[in-house]
Amino acid sequence: MWAVDLQVMLVVGLLVMLQVQQSLQLRSSHPMHGVVDKINENAGPYIGLVMTFPTEELALIDSAFFVPSSEIPWVDLAGRRFNIGTIKGEDVIYVMTGEQTVNAGITVQILLDTFDIIGIVHYGIAGSSNDSLYIGDVIVPNYVAYTGSWTWKEFRSAEENITELKFGNFNFPEKGENLLAMIDFTPQQLYSVGKPMEEVFWLPIDPKLFNIASELQDVKLKHCVNETYCLPETPKVVYGLRGSTADIYLDNAAYKEFLFKAFNVSTVDEESAAIVMTSLSNGVPCIVFRGVSDYAGGEGLLSSTSLTYLAAVNALSVAVEFIGLFGEVAPRPLKVDTI
Repeated sequence: MWAVDLQVMLVVGLLVMLQVQQSLQLRSSHPMHGVVDKINENAGPYIGLVMTFPTEELALIDSAFFVPSSEIPWVDLAGRRFNIGTIKGEDVIYVMTGEQTVNAGITVQILLDTFDIIGIVHYGIAGSSNDSLYIGDVIVPNYVAYTGSWTWKEFRSAEENITELKFGNFNFPEKGENLLAMIDFTPQQLYSVGKPMEEVFWLPIDPKLFNIASELQDVKLKHCVNETYCLPETPKVVYGLRGSTADIYLDNAAYKEFLFKAFNVSTVDEESAAIVMTSLSNGVPCIVFRGVSDYAGGEGLLSSTSLTYLAAVNALSVAVEFIGLFGEVAPRPLKVDTI
């Protein structure tokens, strides 16, 4: 008898914990509290699809891959619109973060705090710092770093580091001393569930998601800008390179060459590291797809405006195919129906 009662108490306790966990996703006084609870109850767990600015969202809208929910198609939280629906039959919530790291990190944290998310898929455009990459290529990095955090050193500082940027080396027409001296790139403080804070420079992409993405080498990518002009090189999916993030739009050939030589980074953007770090802090796997839209200050064939959409479409194409594969193997926790 006591054993039966204990089992009943355990089951009831688990049900209460599940209900409390759901109810804590938004405070009870929040006007969207009930709506969010319905979204989490009606479907999911969801794949979080994240992009950063309007052209990338437009590529998704134009593609018709995303099918909005017929019951609750979207909810607005903290000025961001979280869109609920499916892609390739998989439950997805997509959101546009806004540009640069603060917007990206805040938005992903809201997404993870509010909804039942099993993985983050991030796609967008990037500049290339690697001369072997071409416009339209899609990069799937295995590491990203935030390269916008510096220690600015004194003029004629005695300390030297292999990854320091010495401004005097870029004097023109000849190298020499420069009163701006040098900067040293610094690591980030990563806080994560169940672990002490650690200082890291390279943020790893989830290896399981990266392995799934490696099956997408044959995805057909957009090759032509319009009816009269096609790219000289056929776009391809490239794996295992390194990406960098900073709150800087990079349009300088000398600096992009420095980044490639010092850190072996192949792409530059303004959000990826923030999205990956936020995912790591919450213990949620994340994958990044970035389409090359420009040469970050190098010579280009066309204006970046005419190439941005093509790069966004190509990154989206790979991300969508990934969602289909990930949905087949993603763990699905057992849902308990409440009475």
